[in-house]
Amino acid sequence: MLKNKTLGSALMIAGTTIGAGMLAMPLTSAGMGFGFTAFLLVLIWLVLTFSGLLFAEVYQTAKQKDDGVASLAEQYFGMGGRAISTISLLVLLYALSAAYITGGGSLLSGLLPDFEYKLETAIILFTAILGAFVVLGTSSVDGITRVLFMGKIAAFAFVLFMLLPKASVDNLMALPLDYAFVLSAAPVFVTSFGYHIIMGSVNNYLDGDTKRFRTAIILGTSIPLTAYLLWQLATHGVLSQSEFVVLLQDDPTLNGLVNATRQITGSNLMGEVVRIFSSLALITSFLGVMLGVFEGLRDLFKRFGMANNRLVISIAAFTPPLAFALFYPQGFIFALGFAGIICAFYLIMLPIGLAYRTRKAHPNLPYRVAGGNLSLILGMIFAFAVIIIPFLSEAGILPKVAG
Repeated sequence: MLKNKTLGSALMIAGTTIGAGMLAMPLTSAGMGFGFTAFLLVLIWLVLTFSGLLFAEVYQTAKQKDDGVASLAEQYFGMGGRAISTISLLVLLYALSAAYITGGGSLLSGLLPDFEYKLETAIILFTAILGAFVVLGTSSVDGITRVLFMGKIAAFAFVLFMLLPKASVDNLMALPLDYAFVLSAAPVFVTSFGYHIIMGSVNNYLDGDTKRFRTAIILGTSIPLTAYLLWQLATHGVLSQSEFVVLLQDDPTLNGLVNATRQITGSNLMGEVVRIFSSLALITSFLGVMLGVFEGLRDLFKRFGMANNRLVISIAAFTPPLAFALFYPQGFIFALGFAGIICAFYLIMLPIGLAYRTRKAHPNLPYRVAGGNLSLILGMIFAFAVIIIPFLSEAGILPKVAG
């Protein structure tokens, strides 16, 4: 039977994974059709669950159970490894957190009366209220994530209940408008399985128990995969590819998707439930991302004897994304354009490199991910492909996807 912390860790992984990426999925996969979308989702889930389990393997050799990924990178690749790991993590997390703060502030501003600087006030309130749980620590995030996750599941279940009966088999059987869309969408889909940013926090929370760590990863990633497949089944089944194309032309955003579902179901309540689900998905991702920022900074500040100075860490964690959201709220789209490239390195290449070094240094570890070195090579090839695809899209060799 799952122990309490194992379940909590799985929900933190799932909550971190299911976020804004899921909300953009139907738009991103518009030209692919459900069958190829499902194939791509399962493939990426396999690769990123595999890379997460590699972290569980490597953490068996961590000098301390609360070591962050950067400490592992230094342990096996020296200071250069620490520097690259820390920079890539913080760039990714700051970009994501700025996007979530901006989106969350926008949602909150809709509940406030009209006054000057309403959006800025909402952004600050969103950051302060939810940021407080992150500052208090992993247990606090675990507690609020459980509550929000249950609400998110309830809202999601209602959305599926309303949409799935309207799904058409003909829509689900549609072939891609261009088979190259499957390649073009891969980097965007990879960012939707970015739970690796809290690996250090989860390992520490589980007291370095590898078995429970593995269980949390497998369960925590299976929940998002199931949710993603059902979400795609509902949206692809309800909207034909031609309707998707019209939607993308009119409003290629979550708002456009919300309005489309409202029109199709003929229910304003449906639209509001989608908004609630969107808000909860964004909040749980924000909590997980900021927990990852804290982990990265704490691991960095450990080098300077300030690992327990939560005030300094809090200022360093929240100031950059908050300033970005306040002074350049539209710029997060540009920043997220590179998220797939950064994810390919941090979520796939780094754990593969660490696992390779770990196996050479510790050939008799109790737990070792199946597949041997061949699986490491295949994973590295996949990561290189994800990095190259955006450049091929920009060059016009591959078609661009929405978002």
